[in-house]
Amino acid sequence: MLSAKSLFQEILDNDESFRLFCSIAASGESQGGWENARIAALVPESERPLAPKITRHGADEDKHGRIFNALMNKRGLRPVPVPPETDYTMLLENHGIGLAHDKLKSDEPLTVQDIVTYLSHSRVTEQRASEQMELLRKHFADHPDLGRAVRMISHDEDNHLAYCHEELLRFAAQGHVRAIQRTLRECALAEIRIYRDVSLAVMDHMGRILGWPRAKAAVLAAGIHAVYAWERVAGWRRMVSLKMPERRDALGGPATSAPEFA
Repeated sequence: MLSAKSLFQEILDNDESFRLFCSIAASGESQGGWENARIAALVPESERPLAPKITRHGADEDKHGRIFNALMNKRGLRPVPVPPETDYTMLLENHGIGLAHDKLKSDEPLTVQDIVTYLSHSRVTEQRASEQMELLRKHFADHPDLGRAVRMISHDEDNHLAYCHEELLRFAAQGHVRAIQRTLRECALAEIRIYRDVSLAVMDHMGRILGWPRAKAAVLAAGIHAVYAWERVAGWRRMVSLKMPERRDALGGPATSAPEFA
């Protein structure tokens, strides 16, 4: 019977599929680390108190990238190039979601609206990351190789999501409600489409590596399309709601270090 746990276990048990999974994850996390570092450096003067939290966010993402690379290294594996069609972060940027890299590579300070856009984009993508890591934590929190990594990354992603909620509510109270609502909706609708496309591409690569029969690949593809259909009709709304989180000031302290994988 196909299940999320059995599917990931199959990927985990094969060196080539595990290497691709970790390479994709490490690349996306490292890219997120760079983006947050640049945003922190370019925060407008009026929002400078936010810079340490953005820096912490970026440091966490860098740490996650190192963790995925360490998981590969522990098995004697080297990263592989990430197929462009599986590069979630770059596909979002190419579709105009978030802040353009050309802007982040310049030395021009960002505007308050840029920060609202960044936080809105992060609120949507961190929702996805938090849910994915919650699923892995549910099934693999006690895994001898993955357990510590899964628990740490899941905790961090929950912190990131809480931070986005709290900061967006602060900006909403300052009069940015319409801009936040518009940006969240645009980001969410684009994200669910890109997530579907990336999921299909990743499963296609995994299927070739693992030799899945056509019937199994077809069932998985149908499942991905079904999730997208639900998200397109109603599921996207969970990505645009805002509420004050239980974790207040979730990124107010220093980033924790990555665990060692001997």
